[in-house]
Amino acid sequence: SSPDESEDQDLISGFLRIVDKVWFLSVALQGIMCLVLFFQNHIIYCHIVTGGSNHANDRNKWAFSFNVCDLRSITVKCEGWSYITFRLKDGTALPAIHFHQGGSTAFLDSLRKLVQINESPDDESVLIVSTYSRAFSQSFENLLDDTNYGFKFKKDPYTTTLGGFSKVTNYLFDAFRVPELEYHQRPAEEVEEPGFEVITRVSLDLGPRPEVQRRGPVAVEEWAKYQDSEGRITNVPHLKDVIFKGGLCHAVRREAWKFLLGYFPWNSTHEERKLLQKRKTDEYFRMKLQWKSVSEDQEKRNSRLRDYRSLIEKDVNRTDRNNKFYEGLDNPGLILLHDILMTYCMFDFDLGYVQGMSDLLSPILFVMENEVDAFWCFVSFMDEMHENFEEQMQGMKTQLIQLSTLLRLLDLAFWNYLEAQDSGYLYFCFRWLLIRFKRELHFQDVLRFWEVMWTRLPCQNFHLLVCCAILDSEKQKIMDRKYGFNEILKHINELSMKLDIEEILIKSEAICMQIKNCKDLPHSVSEILGLNTVTEPSAALETSEYGILESPQTSPRSTHRQDHVVSNGHSHLKESTHNGCKVAFIS
Repeated sequence: SSPDESEDQDLISGFLRIVDKVWFLSVALQGIMCLVLFFQNHIIYCHIVTGGSNHANDRNKWAFSFNVCDLRSITVKCEGWSYITFRLKDGTALPAIHFHQGGSTAFLDSLRKLVQINESPDDESVLIVSTYSRAFSQSFENLLDDTNYGFKFKKDPYTTTLGGFSKVTNYLFDAFRVPELEYHQRPAEEVEEPGFEVITRVSLDLGPRPEVQRRGPVAVEEWAKYQDSEGRITNVPHLKDVIFKGGLCHAVRREAWKFLLGYFPWNSTHEERKLLQKRKTDEYFRMKLQWKSVSEDQEKRNSRLRDYRSLIEKDVNRTDRNNKFYEGLDNPGLILLHDILMTYCMFDFDLGYVQGMSDLLSPILFVMENEVDAFWCFVSFMDEMHENFEEQMQGMKTQLIQLSTLLRLLDLAFWNYLEAQDSGYLYFCFRWLLIRFKRELHFQDVLRFWEVMWTRLPCQNFHLLVCCAILDSEKQKIMDRKYGFNEILKHINELSMKLDIEEILIKSEAICMQIKNCKDLPHSVSEILGLNTVTEPSAALETSEYGILESPQTSPRSTHRQDHVVSNGHSHLKESTHNGCKVAFIS
């Protein structure tokens, strides 16, 4: 029944919607209380929308905003006028929100995409809110568990590759998909003119693709020639170039990777590196002692550490078990893998452990054969890969957008075909990007690809051109056989362990040179690849040709470091901020 007049003055009519940055996540919900909630970098903004300016000032006093991480609980009352209230960790209770025409369940379902919500054991009307670290980590299982993935994929490739990834793909779907909003139900002054723009896409002539030659790997004798009498590396640009062109022989990797990953400075001497290793060894074992000294009783009261340990133990037992370095029970390699990952949780407790990180550590430990050196090299690699594993997966979103931009430039006809099959956002490349082809290449090829990638040559984001090179080799099969969404996913996943890394690197470098030789390269592409000498076309040309405005570069993350060390394993870490990327994408 309708509320009486005395209640009307306390009600604000309108709608409720949830928005992630500039992307709409869910269809607008109609309600008596007119509140607009925006999710932006985990911030909920609550705005009051009024029917006229006379009441705007009075009603705006009810507007509020808070960080999702600060949300402690949600109370849901169903008796009489049902409503929900938010309570923050500092004890603040925010105004009640009533859903006059329903929609509270849909709202909570949308909120569950960002936080974990469980019913309180003491009061069934109270929902306890917690972070998604554990649930998010576990959502990688179908993606990274080869056995389960293959079995489920054969039964239903669509569900397994996308829907089956739970929280992982929620973030990706939400970031890219734009549902239709019920604009006709919004207040007139709030509705923008819908309109649309027809984008004419015309292929840009990139010119011929040059031929590329690769060379043999850098041997021990050649590596030694780049060091002076005190051990400093000389002519670093040329050395990086020869590593990019041919990689390293295995005998050189243990030393060279420390430079490529930034653990050792290129201009450091033998003595300086010995002192650095001693200092880093002490630092490592101080952090290791934190989790080693946690008692069973302490761990019972530390759910995050307990969850991290459980995930690590599960993943370590199935990481590269066919490699002699990790095969067999009670293998020393497995113990080191476990200990390094646990210590990384102490180093970066905010991130902790997410499934897939063991894949990034395994080749590094295999090469280093040393716990401390492997840890610090892994830390350097994780500095680069960190955003791939964060809850909002900004790194993955950005890379998929950038990859789509590059593919449009290189082969517009193929991109249009993928777009027609609902594959224009290249979700099938997710695993490639997440763990840098670790599950796609043979182990020795992973070593070769990663050391080439760590030279940062011949351009920024070279791994995206590697993706383009593979897709270029497969496009004819996909188009000739008229593969749809499911078939494309299946075909791409079946490429695992069938890729020739040398052929891929040759084609990737040739594509890079082809792009560099293009005179009218769009600014968005030059930003992605870090090409600063290209001629910028006009904005009109760029939009008309590619239907895309500037694509973001992966924002640098603030390095996670400990404030101080405590002996019980519950150390506090500095808060880190991540610069969000605002993306304008026209399709």
